[in-house]
Amino acid sequence: MINQKPAKLILANGKIFNGFSLGKIGQSTGEVCFNTGMTGYQEILTDPSYCGQLITMTYPHIGNYGVNEEDIESNQIYAKGLIVKESCDFPSNYRSQGTLNQYLKKNHITGIQGIDTRYLTRIIRDEGSMNGIISSNNLNEKELQQKLSKHPLMNGLDLAKVVTCKQRYSWNKNDKGYKIAAIDYGIKHNILRLLASHGCRIEIFPAKSSLDDILSFKPQGIFLSNGPGDPSAVTYGVKLVKELLKINLPLFGICLGHQILSLALGAKTYKLKFGHRGCNHPVKNIQNNIVEITSQNHGFSIENKTLPNNIIITHTSLNDQTIEGIECKNKNAFSVQYHPESSPGPHDSRYLFDKFINLIKKNKKEYA
Repeated sequence: MINQKPAKLILANGKIFNGFSLGKIGQSTGEVCFNTGMTGYQEILTDPSYCGQLITMTYPHIGNYGVNEEDIESNQIYAKGLIVKESCDFPSNYRSQGTLNQYLKKNHITGIQGIDTRYLTRIIRDEGSMNGIISSNNLNEKELQQKLSKHPLMNGLDLAKVVTCKQRYSWNKNDKGYKIAAIDYGIKHNILRLLASHGCRIEIFPAKSSLDDILSFKPQGIFLSNGPGDPSAVTYGVKLVKELLKINLPLFGICLGHQILSLALGAKTYKLKFGHRGCNHPVKNIQNNIVEITSQNHGFSIENKTLPNNIIITHTSLNDQTIEGIECKNKNAFSVQYHPESSPGPHDSRYLFDKFINLIKKNKKEYA
């Protein structure tokens, strides 16, 4: 049953959608994007990579299986708002502990429902990502458009510094495991769970940590996490990775970490028209000629023509042929653009964590 309190979504191109309130009564401004997943809305909302964004779910009915305390990927909701066709008020699942609407209210997130999300998605696909504002407490269109016009664009925006941890911390206390220093640009819990399942001892460091901070842990491997915003704005991250590459410890990056590694190696990034977001994106592994179905969430990509000669492309998108993975020929470093921890999503790419551990084992033998 749709809440009958009116709400509006206004896009930067002037298009206005009239719907009904979802979650907290209020206003929220951000970049409007769309996610093609049918499930995983709670993991998506709590993925720090969605910081600063209003998420449109293309599947029409969201919230069918409710929410629970287990399906979260960080300590809060980082998305600025949620846009759905219809939110389910009566979820049916044995794990459910509440409704999506209740969850958004509890976390002070403003959303909208009851609009044509197919039409909204077509606009974004045709015209590209753009800012938008959701409001359920003020329906004055001129006032909302004025507020929207002042909201910053995603280009040039450093959001890693917003979502990163304030100080280093330990994920587990496995003193006998491989010591992994994870740089937190917006890390997800399932990444840490998978590294821990491989017997790793993980120390998480803030995005602005120095090389001395990292090396004080005496790591055997470096992990560069996912995260939000424009990678070229994370200059401190690029500087740190350049320093880490000189030491040549095994290094594995995903999503924003992949982009930061690429920038540190000399490549350039650019903003995609509408990004890749969903848990059903086909990627070709060039090395073994196998297609993987992947979970993705990124609005920027690597410029193919700017890759230096010591970088090889390992994965490409079958949707638009953009770069999805790289390896460095003369360094113990590799990365992928997508989310191999797959929460939510298929498990096709979890072998990459095995690859990282094997690289650490090999490096340990070489430098023993």
